[in-house]
Amino acid sequence: MLQDKDRIFTNIYGLRDKSLKAAMKRGHFDGTADIIGKGRDWIINEMKASGLRGRGGAGFPTGLKWSFMPKEVGERPHYLVVNADESEPGTCKDREIMRNDPFTLIEGCIIAGFAMGAHAAYIYIRGEYVRERQALQRAIDECYEEGLLGADNKCGWDYDIVVHHGAGAYICGEETALLESLEGKKGQPRLKPPFPANVGLYGCPTTVNNVESIAVAPTILRRGGGWFAGIGRQNNTGTKLFCISGHVEQPCTVEEAMGISFRELIEKHCGGIRGGWDNLLAVIPGGSSVPLVPGADIVDAPMDFDGLRDIKTSLGTAAVIVMDKSTDIVKAIARISYFYKHESCGQCTPCREGTGWMWRVMERMATGHAQKREIDMLLDVTKQVEGHTICALGDAAAWPIQGLVRHFRAEIERRIDEYSHNAHEVRPVLEAAE
Repeated sequence: MLQDKDRIFTNIYGLRDKSLKAAMKRGHFDGTADIIGKGRDWIINEMKASGLRGRGGAGFPTGLKWSFMPKEVGERPHYLVVNADESEPGTCKDREIMRNDPFTLIEGCIIAGFAMGAHAAYIYIRGEYVRERQALQRAIDECYEEGLLGADNKCGWDYDIVVHHGAGAYICGEETALLESLEGKKGQPRLKPPFPANVGLYGCPTTVNNVESIAVAPTILRRGGGWFAGIGRQNNTGTKLFCISGHVEQPCTVEEAMGISFRELIEKHCGGIRGGWDNLLAVIPGGSSVPLVPGADIVDAPMDFDGLRDIKTSLGTAAVIVMDKSTDIVKAIARISYFYKHESCGQCTPCREGTGWMWRVMERMATGHAQKREIDMLLDVTKQVEGHTICALGDAAAWPIQGLVRHFRAEIERRIDEYSHNAHEVRPVLEAAE
C-alpha cells in the first residue's frame, strides 16, 4: 500500500491550485539546476537504479532507453518526443497529469532533455484532448515567463517545449507513426531498424517516452533511485497510475504501488465490485489490447508486469476495465475488434485484411450465427496476424480474441447451439405457414 508521503502526483485530481507558484510550493522545480549540475551520467545511472519501466505499455527500462542516445551531439540535433497520444481504450492517466499536474511533465522534459543532449521537446497530444492541451500550454507559458524555459533559463540548460496537437488517430500512439505524423506525413509506422535513438525525428537522434515515464523522473532524481526501487517488487518497482473503469462502485484514476493485488486496488479505491465479488465476470487489466482474464484468476494477482504475465495477460497502460456478469462478453470483444479494424493504418496486409475479417467473424459469434469450426479458424487467423506486422497493432487486435477463446470458448459454443436450436424450431413453423 502506498503512503501519501511517497506519492509523486500531488495534484492529480486538480483539487489544489494549479499555478506554477503553487506547484513550486509543493516541491516542483526544487533544485532542478542542482540535478542538472550532477551531469548526464549521474542522471542516467539513477534512472537505471530506480528500475523505472516505461509507463506507456511496453515496460522497457527507461534509464536504459535514455542511454541509447549518442553521447556526443554532432551535426544532427537531439530531440525528446513525449507521447501524449493516449488513445488506448480505457486509459485516462496521462490526461490527468496534463490537466492537473503538468509541471511534473515540464520539469521531467528539461531533465530528460539534458540527459540525452536535447535542447527541444515535442509533446504530441491526442486530437480529442483539447482542454488538456490548453492546460499544458498555459503551464508551459508560465514556465517561460518565470525563466524556467528558453535560453539562459534558471535550470541551467537551454530548453524549448513545443506542444503538437494530433488529429485523433490511434496509430499515432506507436512511436514511429508518431514521428511520421510530427513530420507532417501520414501516420504510419516505420520499419525498425533504424531505431529512433539513431534516426528519429527529421532523421535526428530521438527518444520517445510516455508522459508518465517523463513526469516521474524529477521526483526519482530528487529522492534517489533507491527510494523508487524500494516501492513495489523487484523488476516491477515504483508507483503507477491505475485507471479503473467499468463495473466498480467508484471508477477512478489513482496512484498506487506496483504489485498491489487486484482485490486491494478495487476495495481500497473503488468501493468494491458492483453487486459484490461474486458478480465479477472478467477483467481487462491493461487497456483493450491485452487479453482478458476471468475474475477468479486475477483477484489475488499482483498488478505489475510479472504478476499479470503469469496469468497470461499484461499490465499494459494499467487501464483496468472491470466487467460484471451483466456483460455480454462476446459482444464486448467484438466491439474491441471493430476498434482495431477501424484504427488500422492499412500498411501491412495481415493487419489491413485480418482485422476486418476477425471483426466480421466476432460479430457473427456474438449473435450465434457462426459455426463451431470457425472458432479454431478464428484463433488460427489471430496467430497469422500476431507478430507479422510492422507495429504492435496486429498483436493488439489478436490478443483480446485469443483471451476470449482461451477463457470463454464455452460461452461462444453455447450461443451457436442456442441459435441453431432456435433455427430448427422456427423452420417447421415457417414451412407450415407457407
